[in-house]
Amino acid sequence: MSLKYPSDIDLRRLLRFEPDSGAIWLGDRRMVLMHTNALAALRQDLISSVGPEHARRILTRMGYASGLSDAEYAKKTRPGEAMQDSFMVGPQLHMLEGAARVTPVKLSFDVQAGQFYGEFRWDHSWEAYAHRQKFGVVDDPACWMLQGYASGYTSAFMGRLILFKETLCAACGADHCQVVGRPIEEWPDGEAHRVYFTDDSLMEKMEALQSQVEALKSTLEPLGLGGQLIGNSVAFRKAYALMEKVAQTQATVLLTGETGVGKERFARALHELSNRADRPFVAVNCAALPAELIEAELFGVEKGAYTGAHAARAGRFERADGGTLLLDEVGEMPMAAQTKLLRVLQEGEIERVGSETTRKVNVRLVAATNVDLEQAVLAGRFRRDLLYRLNVYPICIPPLRERIADIDPLAQGMLTRFCALHSKRVLGFEERALQALQQHDWPGNVRELENLVERGVILASQGSMIEVEHLFPNQPEAAQTSVDAHGQLARLPSAQDDDLSARILNSGSSLEEIEARVLDLAVARARGNLSEAARLLGLTRPQLAYRQKRRHASDADAPSLEKPPLQE
Repeated sequence: MSLKYPSDIDLRRLLRFEPDSGAIWLGDRRMVLMHTNALAALRQDLISSVGPEHARRILTRMGYASGLSDAEYAKKTRPGEAMQDSFMVGPQLHMLEGAARVTPVKLSFDVQAGQFYGEFRWDHSWEAYAHRQKFGVVDDPACWMLQGYASGYTSAFMGRLILFKETLCAACGADHCQVVGRPIEEWPDGEAHRVYFTDDSLMEKMEALQSQVEALKSTLEPLGLGGQLIGNSVAFRKAYALMEKVAQTQATVLLTGETGVGKERFARALHELSNRADRPFVAVNCAALPAELIEAELFGVEKGAYTGAHAARAGRFERADGGTLLLDEVGEMPMAAQTKLLRVLQEGEIERVGSETTRKVNVRLVAATNVDLEQAVLAGRFRRDLLYRLNVYPICIPPLRERIADIDPLAQGMLTRFCALHSKRVLGFEERALQALQQHDWPGNVRELENLVERGVILASQGSMIEVEHLFPNQPEAAQTSVDAHGQLARLPSAQDDDLSARILNSGSSLEEIEARVLDLAVARARGNLSEAARLLGLTRPQLAYRQKRRHASDADAPSLEKPPLQE
């Protein structure tokens, strides 16, 4: 087979510039000129932000899509020409587009038989030049976009996946690049490269990246008991001990507790302590998914299963295969989805929407809810048999109001995390602010504490402390509090308090006389019950007894004077 290129005049005539419209056209396809240093910068950013493996997937996929597009165009550019001349449109277009000088070395193919072997030399590859400019001489071939283009173009032309691999690369120090292409099944490691060319695999990798980003954000929180979990209170330790005992088993766990107590964090800690820690952790909020989509999200969907299902897609169960799946707000799951979930728990297999075959999955299920599932069963909103399947090992996570001892360490850990997140230097909490946190009733639990601490970090001045006004900016009474002699949060004197104090001072009575009258009045109102009188005065009974004893001793030393009667 002759390896000479046909004339490319027909291709050159297709290229036109339209300065008035700001467009460049190759036939009926719009093109863009880009600086190689801009593409090199993008390449460097991708490698540094998501790593070389994920960057390779993205760039290979970009080249693959470009190759597919040019293949469609090539088929109608030279109608009636020999098959080889039609195929050569791709390498010629690749050169016109500035990728590299492409020289065919060996080429043989039979479209009908699905046979292909191609060997090409690339000189002046922009991608090898850009990679070497940023990273120097490397050990592995780096022309990912160019390989993707060749694979995409040839695959569309042949009607089957053809994989091109570099045998030489200028980024590795060679004077040129060399590639070989053949059906992916003929490569010993072909299956390992298939992920670079399929839509679903790329999307799944991007979703996995998002999960990794969320995990990295959470690592900014100081490590305490159970990684992300912080707490020393009795209630917390009891729940944590239950989690430790079940972590290494495969039992289904049901996490219960009020909203905001940290059920997802407990589930993540359970996963990290299990023997599945190196496998995926996938969380799904059942209440946030529309009823008509929840089955597709959980179990996956086949292409064409319904309007809009343009491609097959794996569900959350498949993505969590080998790892842990958290079904948050499981009490909100529709009845139809409950039935399918029960089958998954019983059989260990799922069936995609629109599919007639089942797939085995190995998933450790953790369910979480803030509703009473027994009441939901009685109300007909939840299947009793599913409840029995989920309720193998229940763990009730205590509300924050029962974990007062944990508030301070939790707040300090959150402070460190949010200072890093918002690039803010905050020295800590004022004592008054910590007292306010200790005395709050926490209807929103740990999530509410998290919101308050983040708000405090944002409102506090750089290099200062978080004050109570920063935590509760919309509550005027918060500014009217202080710490009393016992270290408790107390209100500052009001206008009525000032008026009472002025009347006492104007009465002409001494402090001892005022105290004696108040003590006697409290005892009289309590009908002689000293414990009740002490409560009225905000004292303990020993404190009241001491004051009375001190007063009587003072009266014994004083001249005998008639005391005015006490008035209730």
